[in-house]
Amino acid sequence: MSARDALLAEFDHEMAMTRHLLERVPDGRLDWRPHEKSYALGGLATHLAQLPHWGTAILQHDFHDLADAGPPRAARASTREVLELFDRHVAEVRRALLDTSDAQLMAPWSLRKGEHLILSIPRLSALRRFLLHHVIHHRGQLTVYLRMQEVPLPPLYGPTADEGL
Repeated sequence: MSARDALLAEFDHEMAMTRHLLERVPDGRLDWRPHEKSYALGGLATHLAQLPHWGTAILQHDFHDLADAGPPRAARASTREVLELFDRHVAEVRRALLDTSDAQLMAPWSLRKGEHLILSIPRLSALRRFLLHHVIHHRGQLTVYLRMQEVPLPPLYGPTADEGL
C-alpha cells in the first residue's frame, strides 16, 4: 500500500467521524460558549469545518507563512452551512490527495512567520499534524461542548454513554 493510500484511508475515516459529530451541533445554541475565552459553539464548529482546507493548502504550496494570515472568518449561521463548508473542503482536499504521489508527500513543507522558519517537515507529516491531528483535537473539544449541552454523542471510536454501535 502506498503512503498516499494509507493517508487516504485515515483521512476518509476521520472526516466521516467528524461529519457525524458536526451533524449533532444544535442550531439554536450556536452562540453558547463554556467560558468567555472559549470559542462559541458555532465558532468551534465552523473552525472544525474549515480545517480540511489546510490539507489543500499543504498539498498545493511548499510553505505557509503565518504573517500572511488574514482576520478570523466569521462563524457560519447554521449547522447546515457548517456541513456545506466541511463537505466542500473535504472533497477538495480528497481530490488533491488523489493527484498526489508518494514522492510529493515526502517532499519538504515549511511553516514560517515572515523570514523566521518555524519548522520544515515532510508534506505527509504536515498533513497529519495540521489536518488530521488538528481536526481530532477540535473534535474532542466539540464532544465536551455537546455533552455540556445535553446533546447525545455519537460513537466515534466505539460506544458512547449515549449510543452503542
